[in-house]
Amino acid sequence: MIRTLLARAGLVAAAAGATTLLAAAPAAAHGADAPDGTDYRTRTSGVAPARPGLEVRVIEAGARLELTNRTGRPIEIIGYSGEPYLRVGPDGVFENTRSPATYLNQTIAGDTALPTEADPAAPPSWRRIADGTTARWHDQRALWQESAPPDAVRAAPDREHRVRDWTIPLHDGADPVQISGTLDWVPPPDAYTWWAVTIVGLLAVGALGLLVATAPAGVRALSALGALLIVGGAVAVAYPVGRELDAGAQGVGGVLLGLLSGQVWSLLTGLGAIAAGGYALTRRPAADFAMALAGACVALFAGVANAAVFARSVAPVPWSAETARIMVALVLITGAGATAAGVLRLHAASRTPAAPGRVRITAEE
Repeated sequence: MIRTLLARAGLVAAAAGATTLLAAAPAAAHGADAPDGTDYRTRTSGVAPARPGLEVRVIEAGARLELTNRTGRPIEIIGYSGEPYLRVGPDGVFENTRSPATYLNQTIAGDTALPTEADPAAPPSWRRIADGTTARWHDQRALWQESAPPDAVRAAPDREHRVRDWTIPLHDGADPVQISGTLDWVPPPDAYTWWAVTIVGLLAVGALGLLVATAPAGVRALSALGALLIVGGAVAVAYPVGRELDAGAQGVGGVLLGLLSGQVWSLLTGLGAIAAGGYALTRRPAADFAMALAGACVALFAGVANAAVFARSVAPVPWSAETARIMVALVLITGAGATAAGVLRLHAASRTPAAPGRVRITAEE
């Protein structure tokens, strides 16, 4: 019995593993190296003096800033040594190839080696990098780059701390302007509590797979599992959509492009879970296996892949971190729970003899 159960679980795991290997090539990339979560909260108070049509916001959990210029005039973003770094205007977005910030800001760590042409004292050499009037970039002035937290945080890690106020200078023609904001440490949640709740929840969902003793109970269990998997799949789709919106995607086309280029497997496994849940609701043949496989994939790609929010206070979504953690927990509970329930149902169905007065429960019923 144990060998049979392990064999069936192994089959589901192998199928999910094969999907993982096939999907490993296109790594998720929202805006280069967007984090899955952080304990540093970056906020901006806007541009001063105010310029109608000039807007700034924080995206990707503080990893990047986004500036949109609808003034009709070019605006220059100034680099770390006072040199022109980016130019955003009606003719597009340009970067100064001689600004050290052009290279340092390629990654959130700011560890790119500077080429010989990087010279903040040299006249700007502008290179067009984008159409439109919106620029997005990492900026070390709005980030905490040290591996260890500040001294005040180490002394009292359970309290919120102001790390610093920051400013980024701009030029509107000859007029100086600046972006201002704050960087705060926010205590992270207790990850163990979230994992404990998630494990209890997925075990409860998995227990539905044991309800195969009678036809009515088995049918109800299969329908309940299908409905739960649909909910989990819908949440698994909503979460990466939120990440793309937080990363600055504009409109339906921008969100779809971001999903297909950076989070396609989270999207596909979420849609697959919805399809498998609907398949189970109709009690089609092989519904148990479909649920188990879809549950394993959605738990892996949309659940485990985003589980960093269990231990981080700021999530890369446009809603609260608490909501983000609930969503990820729900994906894990429904996905992993459906996998366990599907395996148990497959095993129980293979062991249940057809006898007079007893109806054998299978996925077809």
